[in-house]
Amino acid sequence: VQLVESGGGLVQAGGSLRLSCAASGDIFSINFMGWYRQAPGKQRELVATIYSGGTTNYGDYVKGRFTVARDATKNAVYLQMNGLKPEDTAVYYCYSQIVRLARTTDDYWGQGTQVTVSS
Repeated sequence: VQLVESGGGLVQAGGSLRLSCAASGDIFSINFMGWYRQAPGKQRELVATIYSGGTTNYGDYVKGRFTVARDATKNAVYLQMNGLKPEDTAVYYCYSQIVRLARTTDDYWGQGTQVTVSS
């Protein structure tokens, strides 16, 4: 199983970016998908999660600005980021809990994509 992210980049404060992540491999089902981020010198922190039933969960620091969505037909998750601030600068990691065809369940991480917000 592999998670591949795209969509990071450089944007000015107040701007928007959309991150995408697609899972591939021997996937039976996906329990949840989402995003964490890690800024230099800081711990990795939750950005947003979306569960198979559609329930979402956000870190307090992005509520009202970021929206997570999922396309189950594509095993994909998206993060629409609006009103970006310099403190949103970080490497953003896609993560997912996946049930494989053998019915084993594991957590998976993408390679990360850099988001840089200039002031």
